[in-house]
Amino acid sequence: MTEQFVGRDSEFEEGGRRIVSVGRHEIGVYKRDGAYVAYSNICVHQGGPACEGLTIAKVEERIMPDKTSRGLYFSATERHIVCPWHGYEYDMRTGEFVGDRRLKLRKYNVVQRGDEIYVVV
Repeated sequence: MTEQFVGRDSEFEEGGRRIVSVGRHEIGVYKRDGAYVAYSNICVHQGGPACEGLTIAKVEERIMPDKTSRGLYFSATERHIVCPWHGYEYDMRTGEFVGDRRLKLRKYNVVQRGDEIYVVV
């Protein structure tokens, strides 16, 4: 296994991302809630650059007990990575495609040593 230096924790903003190349792998590294996650930059749909798109809050609908809608709102807890090619959305915590959770981005381990962040390939 190879560790690739990504950057310093002090350089990452909350919600920030970096795309790094390790050999023939492109990997998106995200900081969310003070922790790091990393995924392959290849969309499961048509191979687009999944990690180069927006990160947005999940859109949810409030359904009342009588089954009427109270409208749409943004989730306070779930964020999505959106592939810029065709809008495929992935759960940032798991890398799962939200339209079919059996499909997901390849996940990589991230190691933090002090202020230094590494991705393991």
